[in-house]
Amino acid sequence: MSTPYPFTALVGQTDLRLALLLNAVSPAVGGVLVRGEKGTAKSTAVRALSTLLPQVDVVPGCRFSCAPTAPDPACPDGPHEPGPAAARPARMVELPVGASEDRLVGALDIERALAEGVKAFEPGLLADAHRGILYVDEVNLLHDHLIDLLLDAAAMGASYVEREGVSVRHAARFLLVGTMNPEEGELRPQLLDRFGLTVEVAASREPLQRVEVVRRRLAYEDDPAGFAGRWSGDEEEVRARVVAARALLPQVRLGDTSLLQIAATCAGFEVDGMRADIVMARTATALAAWAGRTEVRKEDVRQAALLALPHRRRRNPFDAPGLDEEKLDRILDGFPDDEPEPEPEPEPEGPGEGPEDGGPDDGGTDGPDGGGGVPPQDSGPDAPETEPEAPEAPETQPSAQEKAQEKAPENEAAAGPPEQAPVRAAEPFRTKMLSVPGLGEGASGRRSRARTAHGRTTGAQRPRGQLTKLHLAATVHAAAPHQKARGRTGRGLVVRKDDLRQATREGREGNLVLFLVDASGSMAARQRMSAVKGAVLSLLLDAYQRRDKVGLITFRGSSAELALPPTSSVDAAATRLENLPTGGRTPLAAGLLKAHEVLRIERLRDPSRRPLLVVVTDGRATSAGSVGGDPRELSARSARLLAAGGLASVVVDCESGPVRLGLAAALAADLGGPAVTLDGLRADSLAGLVKNVRTPSPTLRRAA
Repeated sequence: MSTPYPFTALVGQTDLRLALLLNAVSPAVGGVLVRGEKGTAKSTAVRALSTLLPQVDVVPGCRFSCAPTAPDPACPDGPHEPGPAAARPARMVELPVGASEDRLVGALDIERALAEGVKAFEPGLLADAHRGILYVDEVNLLHDHLIDLLLDAAAMGASYVEREGVSVRHAARFLLVGTMNPEEGELRPQLLDRFGLTVEVAASREPLQRVEVVRRRLAYEDDPAGFAGRWSGDEEEVRARVVAARALLPQVRLGDTSLLQIAATCAGFEVDGMRADIVMARTATALAAWAGRTEVRKEDVRQAALLALPHRRRRNPFDAPGLDEEKLDRILDGFPDDEPEPEPEPEPEGPGEGPEDGGPDDGGTDGPDGGGGVPPQDSGPDAPETEPEAPEAPETQPSAQEKAQEKAPENEAAAGPPEQAPVRAAEPFRTKMLSVPGLGEGASGRRSRARTAHGRTTGAQRPRGQLTKLHLAATVHAAAPHQKARGRTGRGLVVRKDDLRQATREGREGNLVLFLVDASGSMAARQRMSAVKGAVLSLLLDAYQRRDKVGLITFRGSSAELALPPTSSVDAAATRLENLPTGGRTPLAAGLLKAHEVLRIERLRDPSRRPLLVVVTDGRATSAGSVGGDPRELSARSARLLAAGGLASVVVDCESGPVRLGLAAALAADLGGPAVTLDGLRADSLAGLVKNVRTPSPTLRRAA
């Protein structure tokens, strides 16, 4: 077993270390979600936490980690008789993103079922994580069916397995810790709310602190055991402090004033439900215990709010996470200050001081006023002694838009209307579900029916190639008639290769929605662009909820630009849309050809994901770009090229005014899809439009 990186050797990341330690003190806080860019020690910190947890007393031989003092009466390995307990370290169980449902919740022990003819349950990862840590790296990429199972177990504290003739219930109370990079897509709101605390992490911009990170990491990789040994004293002190805080926790008093502060804070930030109030109360209590106090103070409530509310106050996926600290202070300032306690405060120095220097790594303070008493971690023989001076602010450089305004094109008439500043999108709305008919085979999602490796079992078939999902009942049914001829004498079933049956499963897939947005001068009317952006933003919101990939292409001037390659990060698409400027001529053909190129590449990368093209334009074509020729004819030919591949498409006609040329409708006819005018673009009309798309090859249907 490899030596884990010491928790006390982590550099910086004060909030991350505090959130993890609070959950170690009080597992009832509900876990931690760590959000941040890659390479910020998210996984390292979580794995290091497991070494600080106290040992767990379990019933000897119980696969479900029952506590000897209060064994689970429904334990599959029970009933347990009174007897001596066995102590073992707390487990940290990792749930891989690509794990199967059987591996997570457990399943029938197929080996014993076939060999001995008995039904036996093989525990899964939820059983292994009971009374320990369940860690999910890249939790935002976890398949939806696994997320549903996690939600059920986290809510009920138990796992229920009803499948393949097995009916099992066992306790599954665990500390849920997840890490994610928001650039790779957001997390479902249902699972997001299950995490008690959330922390945003980023790499330090202080040169000396970055040097210390590299120095310690290289020292650890050269000699993991020796490096861990140098920090063993600090690790033991933090471990002892966690044990002491756990013992003190039942004595901590959460007074009425603190409860009112918590309630006022949650109401002031308009969080949904009551889970935030409960989590804040538990976190504030854990903060007081960690600081060695028996009374919750205002600073505990404030710190609890900063950890428990940012991920709960988001009104939609495009809101940036975070908390307005000035508003928080205004709410808490409405309450009287805490009365001083008669007993002296504990020493601010935490157990994480290094063997020599003992100075904090980031200039912060210990104790409740400095992050709830997190021990300083940038100590040790190689810790930096001085903070670097702040670099002088560079001279402000002119923006690209300012440069463009300074150097306006001499031939402005030929270039089209000048570029205009971006306008804000109208308020997004909820759309109806878009689904693709038939059974696809795309990536797991929440939109269209598909054959998937996960989901509900719908039947069985002979395996084509390697067997991956055994359909036990169908296999037994195929082998049963031949038992006498095969000379069966005992309880075991005689099974041959020809008897094996592959389970066919049906789930949901995600789709690729590619937006092609006209950003030319003819689209620059502010009210029009605001409505268009609001409609596209609404479809992006729907794509986020249904786990689709999205892409954004814009065209103006003389060319088209792939503003956002197909990605699962819908937040990134919303940001690009919000900052979209307008102006210039209309190279419609260039936009259509760019869409053809993007979709061609995506088919090579992910051939099973079916796309939908949404074209937002008034239909005008005033520039042929670098190709040359008649812009309208070139646009019509480009549209027919897309339609020849059976692509589902829809055109949003943005033409306005009493005189209309009907160019968008002509474009829709060439694409083989419908068109809708901008005047008829309402909150539910665009959603209904997308759901009624028809193409020469049936690819879309209205969802029931």
